[in-house]
Amino acid sequence: MVAPGVRQDAPRGLVVRPSTDRGLLRAFLERDRIYAAYALCDLDDREFGRTRWGVAFAGSDPVAVVLEYAGLAPQPVFVMGENAGIAAILRELIRPRAAYLAARTEHLSAVASIYRMEPGPPMVRMWVDRTTFRPYPAEVARLLPVEVGDLNRLYQLGFTAWLPPSAVAEGVYYGIRVGGRLISAAGTHVISPEARLGVVGNVMTHTDFRGRGYATALTGAVTADLLRFCDQVVLNVRSDNPPALQAYAKLGYREHVRFEERLIHRNGAALGPLTALQGPIRRLLGRGES
Repeated sequence: MVAPGVRQDAPRGLVVRPSTDRGLLRAFLERDRIYAAYALCDLDDREFGRTRWGVAFAGSDPVAVVLEYAGLAPQPVFVMGENAGIAAILRELIRPRAAYLAARTEHLSAVASIYRMEPGPPMVRMWVDRTTFRPYPAEVARLLPVEVGDLNRLYQLGFTAWLPPSAVAEGVYYGIRVGGRLISAAGTHVISPEARLGVVGNVMTHTDFRGRGYATALTGAVTADLLRFCDQVVLNVRSDNPPALQAYAKLGYREHVRFEERLIHRNGAALGPLTALQGPIRRLLGRGES
């Protein structure tokens, strides 16, 4: 007899069940901590209450994990592990109508059996540690929570975003001003003191000031700050953005994996107006490109 809340996939003998066992989840995610960096950070107390986790077991061994991060729909969904387990979790347990998927290319077939996918360029997960980091000297300044209005004005030039002061207070943000005006900034999506991981994001330079190395300098400043207490720092960048890839490489970032970030719709669910807003919402959720 299968216990309440547990679903069994008979052909494979897989059992899927929800989990709040952070030890089990952390051990599974640590199999590839750079790819699973966001998910590992979400195990910290500050983020864990916003998450739902599904695990597929073959016997007593976990073989797949799916994370759904709560918030504005469509929610981010992260998958890792064996395809049969991923499909079973998405079919039986984690069932959003629409979501922003982060998955390795080899996992797309499992997701596509249940969801329709919007097209999108592959993403590159890059990482750096203290041994490879190369600082980029420049005049930059740490931003304060009271400057969040200037940050939001800058970000709205390139994408819709709204950051609360708490995001700056709890994160690490640096900026460059010209004539008192904030024209370039970089910050963090999420930080985990427990996992000793940090994720750089929200890198933006006003179009009138691009090509001057500001984004590189600010990303370097944020990275240096994070590496004081993080073992690795990661970021995402689109694979079709060679200038950004080259800029991060100058700082010592290395490519770890190429993965897919797609807006997905559950089969049978009607497409809504969110499709046109996928870029802005991804930015708002802090799960997209740096």
